[in-house]
Amino acid sequence: MASDDCRPVAHISPIELQRRVEALYQRESRAVLATLIRLLGDFDRAEEALHEAFRAALEKWPTEGIPGNPRAWLVSAGRFRSIDQLRRQRRFEAFDPRTHDAAAEHGSPEHDLPEDEPVQDDRLRLIFTCCHPALAPDAQIALTLREVCGLTTEQIAHAFLTPTPTLAQRIVRAKAKIRDAHIPYEVPAPQQLPERLGAVLRVIYLVFNEGYSASAGPKLMRPALADEAIRLGRLLVELLPEPEALGLLALMLLHDSRRAARTSPDGELIPLEEQDRALWSRGQIEEGCALVERALGGQAGPYALQAAIAAVHCEAARASDTDWSEIVALYDLLFRLEPSAVVELNRAVAIAMRDGPTAGLALLEELLQRSELRRYHLAYAARADLLRRLGDMEEARAAYEQALALTVQEAERRFLQRRMAELTPS
Repeated sequence: MASDDCRPVAHISPIELQRRVEALYQRESRAVLATLIRLLGDFDRAEEALHEAFRAALEKWPTEGIPGNPRAWLVSAGRFRSIDQLRRQRRFEAFDPRTHDAAAEHGSPEHDLPEDEPVQDDRLRLIFTCCHPALAPDAQIALTLREVCGLTTEQIAHAFLTPTPTLAQRIVRAKAKIRDAHIPYEVPAPQQLPERLGAVLRVIYLVFNEGYSASAGPKLMRPALADEAIRLGRLLVELLPEPEALGLLALMLLHDSRRAARTSPDGELIPLEEQDRALWSRGQIEEGCALVERALGGQAGPYALQAAIAAVHCEAARASDTDWSEIVALYDLLFRLEPSAVVELNRAVAIAMRDGPTAGLALLEELLQRSELRRYHLAYAARADLLRRLGDMEEARAAYEQALALTVQEAERRFLQRRMAELTPS
C-alpha cells in the first residue's frame, strides 16, 4: 500500500496514530474480515480476531511503525491471536476434537503469512457465501450488509424497517445455518454460477442503493458503499460476463457518474433536471454506455434495461434534450420483464415528461389506488411535483406533506421542505 500509512510512526502522537488506525479500519476491515473467515472457518471467531488485530496494531505500531502491507499484518495478527486463544482454552477445558482440529488446520503463529502472497479476493467468496440459496432472501441481504459492507445491525434494521432484535436474530440464524449446513466458503463452480448469480446481483444492487441514497442520516450518499458495490460488480463481470452482470455494473456506473452533481456544497439534494452536467463523470458514462451495448447484445434482463434508461439520461447534454419517448419504450419493455409498482411509477413520470403532467398524473392517481405505493414516499413526491407543474398548489402541498410523513432520510426531507416552501407566494 503506497501511502503515508507505510511510514514509521514512532514520533506520531497517540491521537494521530488513533486517527490513522481508524482510517485503516474504514478502508481495510472488510477485506481483513473476509480473509479471516476463510482462514478460521467461523464468522464469529473471525470478527473477534479482526478486533484483536486492530487492538494489536495500537499496541505494537507506536514502536514498530506501520508495516508496508498493513492488511497482511492485520490478517496474520488476527489469525494468530485467535489460534493462541484456542490453545489457551485447551489448557483449561476437556479435550475437544473440534477445537483440536481447528488449531491444527490453521497452523502456528510462528509461521507468518508472506507479505508477497498473491491477493485472493475473499470478499467475492464471502458474498457468494452470504447469498447462498440455503439462506432466506432477507437473511442473505442482512448478512451481506453486515459482513461484506460493515453496516451495523441497527443501520440494517432501520433501512429495512425491521426491529433491531429481529434483525440481529436473523443474522445469528444465518451464521448458524452456514456453520451447521457446512456451506462452503467458495465461489461456485462455473456450471453453478448462472443459477447463483441472481441473488448476488440483487444483494450488490441493494448495497449500491444504500450508498447511492442512504436510508437514514444527514447525508444523502454513503460513497464508500457505492464504491464497494461497484468493485464487487467488476469482480463479477470478470468472473461471469453475463448480460445481467454487465447490465448491473453499467447501471451502477451510470448512476454513480452523477455523484458530484447530486448535492450542493452544503449537502442539499439537487434533482436530476437541475444538476450541473459538467460535473458528471464522463469516464464512468463512457464505460457504462459501452457496457450497456454489450449487455443488450445478449438476452437483456431487468438490470440491462435499467442501465439503458440511465444511459439515455446520461447522454443528454441538457435535461431538455432527454429522449423521453425512448425512456417510455424502455420502461414498457422493463415492465413486461419485471412487472412492479415502482416500474409503473417511473413509467408514469416518464409519460408526464413526454406527454405533459396531466397524462402522468392520471396514471399515478390510478396506481396509488391499487398498489403498495401508498406507503412509498417517492410516489407522493412525484404526485406533488406533477400537481405543482399543473398549478394546483393546495393539492401539491398536501402531497408533499404525505411524502414528508413517510421520509426518514434527512437530505430528502430538507429537499421536500424546500419544495413546499416554494409553493408559498413571496
